[in-house]
Amino acid sequence: MTTVQPIITTPDLDRLRAFYEGVFGAVEERRHPDDGPAFFVGLRLGDSRLGLVHDAAADPSTPQRILLSVAVDDVDGLLDRVEAAGGRVLGPPTDMPWGQRVAHVHDPDGNMVNLTRPTLGSDGQVRGNHPKGG
Repeated sequence: MTTVQPIITTPDLDRLRAFYEGVFGAVEERRHPDDGPAFFVGLRLGDSRLGLVHDAAADPSTPQRILLSVAVDDVDGLLDRVEAAGGRVLGPPTDMPWGQRVAHVHDPDGNMVNLTRPTLGSDGQVRGNHPKGG
């Protein structure tokens, strides 16, 4: 079996954990070590897993080459939560020609995150890909 789990390195693990918990309702599943400051935190976001690793030398100003795309129920409704949790909204949501409503945001470390939701076609049917059957 092959599984891919994205893992983000961060100089401030607690801040980044709080962002993903506050915006997406992530739940901490694992922490290593169990006692003291965490080196690794494993989060569950719906059916997905995201790892966070503490790295004091990680530089959030370094350009990122990874984009997390998160399927959500309400793209527009999450934008205030993104900013309240320390993230940054890069612009208004846009309905894309391939059938998704997308908002581009940064988490507190500057990592790119897309909030996505399928749009409806003229026939009322879902157009975009969405893991909840859309």
